[in-house]
Amino acid sequence: MNDRQKKLLRILLANLDRFMPNQNLADELGCSEKTVRNDLNNIEKQLNGFPSAVLQRKRGSGVLLSIDRADRATLLNDIYQSDTSGDDRLLELAYQLLVSEKPLTLADLAEKHFTNRTTVRGELNRIASWLEGYDLELVSKQRLGHVVKGKELNKRNALANLSELIFTESRERERVLHLFPPTEITTVRKLLRDLQAQYPIDLSEGEFESLQVHALIMIKRTRQRSPILLGDSEDGASVKLDSYHMTAWLMKRLEDALGLSFPEAEYVYFTWHLESCRNEHAGKATDGLLTGVVRQITLQLQRMTMKRFQDDEVLTDGLKTHLASAIHRIKYGLTIRNPMLSDIKKKYPYMFSMVILAVEKINETYHLNIQEDEAAYLVLHFQASIERMQTERSSVKRAVIVCDLGIGMSHLLQAKLEQSYQGIEMLGSISKSELPAFLQKHETDMIISTTDIDISDIPIVVVSPLLEHEDKKRLNQFLQSIEPKGAEKNATMADPRRFITEDVVFLGMNLEHRFEIVEMLANNVVQKGFAEQKFIHSALLRERTSATSIGGGVAIPHADPDFVKQSVVSLAVLREPIQWGSEMVSVVFLLAIAKENHTMIKPLMQTIAAISHNPAIVEKLNEAASVSDILTVFEQ
Repeated sequence: MNDRQKKLLRILLANLDRFMPNQNLADELGCSEKTVRNDLNNIEKQLNGFPSAVLQRKRGSGVLLSIDRADRATLLNDIYQSDTSGDDRLLELAYQLLVSEKPLTLADLAEKHFTNRTTVRGELNRIASWLEGYDLELVSKQRLGHVVKGKELNKRNALANLSELIFTESRERERVLHLFPPTEITTVRKLLRDLQAQYPIDLSEGEFESLQVHALIMIKRTRQRSPILLGDSEDGASVKLDSYHMTAWLMKRLEDALGLSFPEAEYVYFTWHLESCRNEHAGKATDGLLTGVVRQITLQLQRMTMKRFQDDEVLTDGLKTHLASAIHRIKYGLTIRNPMLSDIKKKYPYMFSMVILAVEKINETYHLNIQEDEAAYLVLHFQASIERMQTERSSVKRAVIVCDLGIGMSHLLQAKLEQSYQGIEMLGSISKSELPAFLQKHETDMIISTTDIDISDIPIVVVSPLLEHEDKKRLNQFLQSIEPKGAEKNATMADPRRFITEDVVFLGMNLEHRFEIVEMLANNVVQKGFAEQKFIHSALLRERTSATSIGGGVAIPHADPDFVKQSVVSLAVLREPIQWGSEMVSVVFLLAIAKENHTMIKPLMQTIAAISHNPAIVEKLNEAASVSDILTVFEQ
């Protein structure tokens, strides 16, 4: 059986008590009813080895699988054994823990998922660590089992982001949706499309999927009588929002279709999510705050990077659009996860670090809580601005960029294309849903898209959002006669030896937590007279805001340069790698660069980033027996 047929069989096994309409199955699988019928024929052949299995088909009702407990257990075990990654099991374990109000035992979980207790225990540890990011705790009660403790809002945020637990690129959302009943998925999807037709609300593909998942969670938790608890002031404020009337329109139809009655708090909860998709309204509600935040973060980044960000109107507009929604989400405790966070931290370590430092001051000044996932999106805006400043354009071919990953990523991709290809005139960046109307109004020679598009009369090139090397090669081949400007120039490098002295290098360090290491290194830098006492607090605050690991076993903790008296780079090589955020780290560079050496920060980070991409150099640093050995490695 192929993956689609395995999924179809899982759906049938999960719904043994009812007929499943072919159209619902087709919608869930993303295929035609004819394909479903063909898949059912193949599944029926596979079921010959299970005596109790009977596949019933009834015109007008759909399909029902009948099978006894023993054969069902064997069949499910076969399916899970063929899934070598175990991703589906991990998602289902996390889902069950989040929606269960009663403790679940290792024995029950192992039996349900046809595996052993050791496997389940390992996956529970992974889930527990992930839940901490949502202020949730997986509590183990002796003789009772495991239960998730925390606020209902946090549980829903975690449910909406279950895909973080797995690392495949294309099937996360599909796998998460599989956890909900197909009939409810179909109903929610149809009513959301009807909502778009009824009201002037333009949703990107990502926003549509997000609202769909939140609606399914809301339905599940309402059935379980696990409501959202809100204060009266929040209730009243949301009723006045335009989005509330859209929510009411949708909820009434959901209630009729599913036989439910949603509490008023659920209306407000969904209004929050719907409002966060309507940037123009979010901006009006926080206009003064929004203006102040955009102005301060622009000035902060301009001061730290010496780039004229204030002169970039595209940057200002992009920041206002993103931060309007971000401030709205923060206000109501809604979380957003950035699937490109790790890639952005590694690809743009300098800009990410500068944005995080600026965000710390924004949070303190305006009493906000902008997290690293939001900050990573801001990095894209500022990186796009820098690349726009470096661009010289010469328009030859007219192209439109299609990107559904947000305005920051769209601007970054457009800036990269304009910088690297003077033979293309960028007509703009739009979402996939906007493309048909755009093509009617603009003469377009080509489409550069981050997703597949079914259009036959205009040439299309599909690239990744970050425009990697392979994407440029594909674009070069596509353009043929147009000579590109070439790849980006090699970044300027800096020699770390200039700032390393013997008394700030520590070999064989044996501390267990990254905060301990940062505090020890920062303390030493202060004691040696390189920095003020405030440097320690600033370095720890920076680390708590976002882990400074950049991949390859390397971390680059740092602090506000205002607290540095004399530039120095402190280096620690750990006896054993430790957990540093989501990665393991064995080599730590603490950067303390004074304002007079400000221009060296970016080259230093680029040099260290290059080291992190070279496992052989990292290994030599780990094996170094003296400061002299360390300096010799840098000579190479």
